[in-house]
Amino acid sequence: MLLPLILLAAAPAPIQEESKVPPYTLPDPLVSGAGVKVDAAGWRSGRRAEVLRALETHVYGRTPDTSALRASAVQEVREHDAGALGGKATRTQLRVWPVGRKAPFFDLLVYLPNGRGGRSPVFIGPNFGGNHTAVDDPAVLPPETWVSKQWSDPSRPARASERHRGAQSSRWQLEMLIARGYGLATFYYGDIEPDHPEGWKDGFRAALSPAGRDTVWKDGEWAAIGAWAWGLSRGLDVLARMPGVDDSRVAVIGHSRLGKAALWAGAQDERFAMVVSNDSGCGGAALSKRTFGETVGVISGFYPGRGFPHWFTRRFSTYSENEAALPLDQHWLLAAAAPRPLYVASAAEDLWADPRGEFLGALHADPVFRLLGTPGLGTDVFPEVGRPVGLSVGYHVRAGKHDVTAEDWANYLDFADRNMKAR
Repeated sequence: MLLPLILLAAAPAPIQEESKVPPYTLPDPLVSGAGVKVDAAGWRSGRRAEVLRALETHVYGRTPDTSALRASAVQEVREHDAGALGGKATRTQLRVWPVGRKAPFFDLLVYLPNGRGGRSPVFIGPNFGGNHTAVDDPAVLPPETWVSKQWSDPSRPARASERHRGAQSSRWQLEMLIARGYGLATFYYGDIEPDHPEGWKDGFRAALSPAGRDTVWKDGEWAAIGAWAWGLSRGLDVLARMPGVDDSRVAVIGHSRLGKAALWAGAQDERFAMVVSNDSGCGGAALSKRTFGETVGVISGFYPGRGFPHWFTRRFSTYSENEAALPLDQHWLLAAAAPRPLYVASAAEDLWADPRGEFLGALHADPVFRLLGTPGLGTDVFPEVGRPVGLSVGYHVRAGKHDVTAEDWANYLDFADRNMKAR
């Protein structure tokens, strides 16, 4: 009778003071399942794969291998304008069927800087409200798929609204990227999978299941974060075919829940040249065992009416109020990006996402980066607000709340200038 009583209990008050963080022990990402400390060759030959399997098993679920379906991919240019942003950029809008026309599609919006005389590095990331919300550009097409109430037209529930055009342009800083010589690619995450418990039925998880919408997802199978991460790799497939894109210098970026997806995409797909997490918190860059701010119990839906169980594989919720039993922690996710450059960012007022826990995630991933021949984070001291630190692993905590700002982007671009070299 104890379990039903636990399930009906309210979530405990969140920890938001360092003095209240319980003692915890972190498993070493460099110690194999056989208990052997690996060297660089051992990481590459087997331990990295073990780390990915553990992340699949306990957190995100197993993403299916769809490489055999790439020959079925179809893409069409919906609009192309070489005079976008007053002539500073070329804008291309594409509709992409990554597994053929019988499956769902997503719309990819790409801006590339003009006048460079060569191929451009690009940041790719998913957006929350539709491509038309991500940039202040009247030519950008809105999504045709489901959108949440926050982004919908009152007269057309669950459909995109013109009144939100450009509403999140501050989060993308398009003019800054173009001026610095970088392109931007973005897609609406709901095109890949609508963000609600039944959303998978209208997204790629159902399309890629033999049972289709009749699928009952089981423990260990992929969830929404895995689907959004898969979508990022499909966006990279498209960028790799665009002649103006330097596909050896594509950085993956995401904010909040989509920061979790960006980290998981970067861990699985080594084609991404750089990985950026902005305020990704629990299930992202922050250590789960600290139980600071949002916890596994809250985010995984362990408590009635709370959380997002559709984001994670079912096993993740079994560690609710029992994070000590997790055989890994999120520094393993960050370590899987090594040796490619990694940037983790936090906001000082965003205690729910645990800024110090995000820094510690990067710090405890650092030994893997250094083992693989990169300088890593270069410090074990939590930095002052507004002072970025790091070498091949970067980190900053800026003033303010849960958001993506011009300050964040300036730091990402400085870091990319130093670290994202042509390969």
